[in-house]
Amino acid sequence: MSLFIFIFFGVYGGMHAYAFLRARTALGFGWPVGAGLALFMVVMTAVPLLVRALERGNYDLTARVCSWIGYLWIAFLFLFICSSLLFDAYTLLSRISKWSGAIAAPAVSPAASFFASVIVSCCICIYGYFDAQHFRTEVLTIETDRLPAGTDSFRIVQISDVHLGLIIRCDRLVAILETVKAAKPDLFVVTGDLVDAQINNLPGMRELLQEIEPKFGKFAVTGNHEYYAGIEQSLEFIRRSGFTLLRGESKDLGVIQIAGVDDRTAVQLGLGKPAPDREALAATDRKKKFVLFLKHQPHPDADAIGMYDLMLSGHTHKGQIWPFTYVVQRVHPLLAGTYDLGKGSSVHTNRGTGTWGPPIRFLASPEVTVIELVRPRLAR
Repeated sequence: MSLFIFIFFGVYGGMHAYAFLRARTALGFGWPVGAGLALFMVVMTAVPLLVRALERGNYDLTARVCSWIGYLWIAFLFLFICSSLLFDAYTLLSRISKWSGAIAAPAVSPAASFFASVIVSCCICIYGYFDAQHFRTEVLTIETDRLPAGTDSFRIVQISDVHLGLIIRCDRLVAILETVKAAKPDLFVVTGDLVDAQINNLPGMRELLQEIEPKFGKFAVTGNHEYYAGIEQSLEFIRRSGFTLLRGESKDLGVIQIAGVDDRTAVQLGLGKPAPDREALAATDRKKKFVLFLKHQPHPDADAIGMYDLMLSGHTHKGQIWPFTYVVQRVHPLLAGTYDLGKGSSVHTNRGTGTWGPPIRFLASPEVTVIELVRPRLAR
């Protein structure tokens, strides 16, 4: 964790330095303005730490205000730098063309590229804020001949990475759960990161989750943020919201079998060792019933492939803000959507239903997944 923090603030500080240089080149301001801008950027670099300190001190309102300002700034700064780098690349190609004697592309002044980047970034932030509040229902239909007699279909609804906390509150949760209710699930599952960071002040949210009462229950697994928030209080919140936690175990629901494992963040924080996939699935039998497997991060263990029909995961957010998508895909190749793993197993990676950090999504819209298990004849 300390290495992650060091890398994060090293990169984030570097982003601010680049943005400062771009602004000075474009605007040509003197030292008083430069000192004020530098101070602002130092403060904004430290805001993520300030937010956590305020949370731990139970200064909820102040923490919320700081989180909105700080996280929106993160999104704007990231998009500004991406746009600025495109202008830098264009300028470089223009100069190379001029030096080589080819027809030179029209030059773009530093001021023009600076203001264009600011405008583009602001527009994407505004669009991304509203897009993050419109949940897309992704329907996945799977044919199986292992539904019991008298059951022609079985509907599972998945949400993931809601991140209830400072940003995602009751209003957003109500909208998510309205989408879930509209799908009329037989089974409701959450594949990790239901909560985010400190969860001492989540009034009314547990009661909203309790309202969802599918016939075959509600199940959840831990994500990395359950550990960041404090695993014991996270588990208590999830259980009191009406979920059965699967922590390296399986359940026979009569119609299907379901299994799940804890997130591997437990190992990184020295809080235990999650059961391997194969161990969690040991009591299931694909020959008799459809096997559903819940795992927060989309990294299937090779020796467990073939023991389940469908693995449901999340974690990636599909990068949340493009083009960060490409960075996330380097770490999580099963980025979003459904992938065939072979041996009769597949994995579906949910894009995430909420947001982490900036309350913005761009080209990675939030997702509620509906999985329809049907007999083969009904799918045609």
